[in-house]
Amino acid sequence: MAKAIHSMIRVLNEERSVAFYEKAFGLTVADRLDFADFTLVYLSNPESDFELELTVNKSQSEPYDLGNGYGHFAVSVEDAAAEHARFEAEGLSPRKLVDFAPGGEVIARFFFVQDPDGYEIEVLQRGGRYK
Repeated sequence: MAKAIHSMIRVLNEERSVAFYEKAFGLTVADRLDFADFTLVYLSNPESDFELELTVNKSQSEPYDLGNGYGHFAVSVEDAAAEHARFEAEGLSPRKLVDFAPGGEVIARFFFVQDPDGYEIEVLQRGGRYK
């Protein structure tokens, strides 16, 4: 059986991205591999073995075109409202907190935030299928 171990995104500025992910999600540098043309930075925290890999291409000077294919990275938290308030206090500009209840019963409580490169991150309250 396969085991998910990391997801990779391309970022323009390593320092800015590492600072964002640490402030927002407590992810810190687990490993950093520097090569002639690019650097790989692996971020993790004690909550999970899963890592976020930041790829910094040294020749890239313009922001990446994220295209029109919608995608996002998701994390789960104990209390979405408390995290939303913390994100606001940290100046991370979270979007509105949503109680998703398509059939009248709340099945998810979440908000989205963008990282410095425009990637969408969904912050879901733990419960149901969101552990």
